[in-house]
Amino acid sequence: MASLVDRHTGFVAELRRAGLPVSVAEGLDAVRAVRAVDLLDRESLRAAYAATVVKRPQHRATFDTLFDLWFPAAVGDGAGAARDPERPARTVDDDGRPVPAALDPRVRRRREELADLLLSGDDAGLRRFARLAVAEYGRTPGQESWFSSGVLSALSPETLMARLLESVLTGRERGGMAERVARRTFRDRISRFSGLVAGEVRRRIAEDTGVERTARIAVRPPLERLDFAGATRAEMEALRREVYPLARRLASRLVQKQRHGRRGRLDFRRTVRASLASGGVPLTTHHRPRRPHRPELVVLCDASDSVSAFAHFTLLLTFALREQFGKVRAFAFIDATDEITKYFAPGADVTSAMTRLAAEADLVWITGRSNYGHAFKVFDDRYRDAVTPRTSLLILGDARSNYGELSLPIVRSMAERARHAYWLNPEPRAQWDTGDSAASRYGELVPMYECRNLTQLAAFIEELA
Repeated sequence: MASLVDRHTGFVAELRRAGLPVSVAEGLDAVRAVRAVDLLDRESLRAAYAATVVKRPQHRATFDTLFDLWFPAAVGDGAGAARDPERPARTVDDDGRPVPAALDPRVRRRREELADLLLSGDDAGLRRFARLAVAEYGRTPGQESWFSSGVLSALSPETLMARLLESVLTGRERGGMAERVARRTFRDRISRFSGLVAGEVRRRIAEDTGVERTARIAVRPPLERLDFAGATRAEMEALRREVYPLARRLASRLVQKQRHGRRGRLDFRRTVRASLASGGVPLTTHHRPRRPHRPELVVLCDASDSVSAFAHFTLLLTFALREQFGKVRAFAFIDATDEITKYFAPGADVTSAMTRLAAEADLVWITGRSNYGHAFKVFDDRYRDAVTPRTSLLILGDARSNYGELSLPIVRSMAERARHAYWLNPEPRAQWDTGDSAASRYGELVPMYECRNLTQLAAFIEELA
């Protein structure tokens, strides 16, 4: 058993590894907060840690998952529940095969217990039942690990919704506000039960394989550090929602930079006129109003499958910032290049724009596999006038050309003509120049940055602006 100090230091280190910004001072604040609560009250201990180390609501789920692993429920009260080997959780037929759950009297009794707990909203009872359910159905004979799918498959809590609604809506009109409220309540309780089952499964896996290993498997990074390529559908929606607030913050920074920027050129006539009041000594200088430079932005984006998620969010943020640039033009390529600016007109839905882009844009030359060299040739032939001394050129892609040509002279010419040129690569830097990657060869011509998540993207766009 690890000491409390060991658990504290391990827990804080795991929070940092998972992407939560926890400083040394905040770790010490957590120690002071823990001293003020009853260590036997686990929820008070959780609250003390959360108050000192969690800064954003988006980090709370990660925090709770790691807290449950590092500070599990005490043994007892069902925490260490184990199935009686002499009493199988499932009834078997004459051939030794489990009877289907719908016909198994033991499973039906467990479902009745679960329905009563969901109906009453007894959270403590639901927690104890989740531990027992995992002990009975979380690991089938022959398996070495635990799974929540076996529990949820056997008990099927979602199928209890009709029975639960019937219990609370007897004699009431169906389809009204009462039913909607009851349905939402029971849906939340069922979701709570599923979460308790998943937490208990993680706890048992951690006991078998170690807390650190389990934490690395179970915990996903915070949204702002989540790799675009590895995002689930729900996380993709959350990332989209983060883009526009990010664009607004960056826009406000741009306004501040313009407001506090250098003064304009000296207004000699006004300065001399003002000096007459001080005997010809120019104590006060006057300057012409500064004309803010509004650069043009050209985005050249790899749209192949390997970087499609990265391209999606980069284009979304780029067009959210379009008002900060005099002109924005976007081009996509796979082994050919086409302009896609029209798909992102003001007011356009980004999801439908990406769908239209995939269906209508002329991005394939022969194979439909990435060919940077030919794509750059097509861009230079068709759209050479897009890059001017007023242009900030932004290239997005993993620099993997399937061992094809690279067209380095064309890239050098584009970078020399542009006011600024940058390359964002969504691959980890450690993978650059492996296999067919030409990252360093392109990086010699255009400064290349690793950009895999919202944090890196926000930092770069602020520098670009």
